[in-house]
Amino acid sequence: MENMKSLADQIRRELDKPKPVSGKNSGRIVKQQPVPKLKEKVPDILKAILEYDNSQNKSMVHARFDEKTVRLMNQFKLAADVDVTRLVAFAVKEFFENHPELKTIIKQFLQNTEL
Repeated sequence: MENMKSLADQIRRELDKPKPVSGKNSGRIVKQQPVPKLKEKVPDILKAILEYDNSQNKSMVHARFDEKTVRLMNQFKLAADVDVTRLVAFAVKEFFENHPELKTIIKQFLQNTEL
């Protein structure tokens, strides 16, 4: 799973590599300028997403999103350098933590099915 990289990750890695200069300065290696990151103060939610560790998660779920949401998630990935998998895992975890009534519904359902 860790060996699978998105096209954006591959491109980002290629852009970070130093490139040789041809012509008059050939032989000299010039490193490209990094893609500008957030210039303002990093919001707390972004810090929380960046600190969220999903490396131990092994279970996978196939989810479907509308085109607009997918575009937004991919743009967020490029802007904040946050993997979409991490973003979705963080969002679902936060959703269940912020809405405990959903856990109550699940518990009630499980109790009713065991009868």
